[in-house]
Amino acid sequence: MQPLADRLRPTTLDDYIGQEHLLGPNQVLSNAIQQGHVPSFILWGPPGVGKTTLANIIARTSGRYFLKLSAINAGVKDIREAIEQAKKQAFFNKPAPILFIDEIHRFSKSQQDALLGAVEQGVFVLIGATTENPSFEIISALLSRCQVYTLQHHSKAELQQILSRAITTDVHLKEKDIQLAEIDALIGASGGDARRLLNMLEIVVNSISESPVVITNEQVKKVIKNNPAIYDKQGEQHYDIASALIKSIRGSDPQAAVYWLARMLQGGEDIKFIARRLIISAAEDIGLANPNALLLANTTFQSCEKVGMPEARIILSQTVIYLASSPKSNAAYLAINQAMNTVKNQPNESVPLHLRNAPSALMKELDYGTDYKYAHDYEGNFITQEFLPKAHTGTVFYKPGNNPAEERIKQDQLQKWGDKYKL
Repeated sequence: MQPLADRLRPTTLDDYIGQEHLLGPNQVLSNAIQQGHVPSFILWGPPGVGKTTLANIIARTSGRYFLKLSAINAGVKDIREAIEQAKKQAFFNKPAPILFIDEIHRFSKSQQDALLGAVEQGVFVLIGATTENPSFEIISALLSRCQVYTLQHHSKAELQQILSRAITTDVHLKEKDIQLAEIDALIGASGGDARRLLNMLEIVVNSISESPVVITNEQVKKVIKNNPAIYDKQGEQHYDIASALIKSIRGSDPQAAVYWLARMLQGGEDIKFIARRLIISAAEDIGLANPNALLLANTTFQSCEKVGMPEARIILSQTVIYLASSPKSNAAYLAINQAMNTVKNQPNESVPLHLRNAPSALMKELDYGTDYKYAHDYEGNFITQEFLPKAHTGTVFYKPGNNPAEERIKQDQLQKWGDKYKL
């Protein structure tokens, strides 16, 4: 059976709930729709606030041919085919078709570049939907040709209206005697996401066999606990699986790591989100045990931006396996944490005079920079001198990890500093 959220999808602006700042009387988007002058634009907002629904309504209201692509699985070839299909509609003074691209932020630069000419020539009106900040995820050339409209989470009053409409108008729910005794748990768990709200409502209703169907906060909490699948990738599972990936890498298990990577990719996870997590893992969990790990992770992010899916899965797999197989050290991570905690507790320690900058004669007269020893003037480019404030002399923040690379660092430091730092 078709899910409740799809059955209740509005087909007209009169049925559309929310986004009054754009669609209310005399607002910018409602005026554009009424006048038939729909510009290319990006809808930026969280999941479940009606981005796809609004694009469909605009196409239907303006009498425009509607084309749809999902950036999760569409490539440059699909974009070119959509452009050709749009060109075939250009006859008898018909308005330009609408090309709707869901999750447009997932398109690589080359994929976004493929849209530019058609948008500029008016081959179609582009409507893109994204949950990410367009300023960071959409190339500037494309962004300059589009308006950006920000959609907001549904308010409590709007969610109540959606619930009421569901139980009174849906062809299946209206046949049941549904009583919304308590709705705080439903609304709270929805996070302002109408789709999630309706999914939960349908699951809760189906879990109650007696009549009337009385919905309470306790009943909702019980269903949520037993049905984690009602959360999409923006919810708990999104972070749980990301956590499992990172912990598998940290635990040096490439088999598990590549499995969790596959789970994320199969679930439609943003490849740039994955790549960002790998950069953090390379620095936090591998660090100086294998400095090349951070270089590879950063290159992976750049490569994923360039090629997009599905090829990016290969790049991510290579990097995940490399990170999981690398020696591990969190010494740099612990070092900066300890140093920042020290600074937080003692924030105003003076910089020793010999380390201070002396750009003026007065500062030199005050002994700024005096007695500083320029390391390159000494054998081995090293000379013993104090670089910490007096209160922290001898304090160890960085303790080299137990791996070959950092063992070499440790021996070098012991040779230079002797007993000053207890490594």
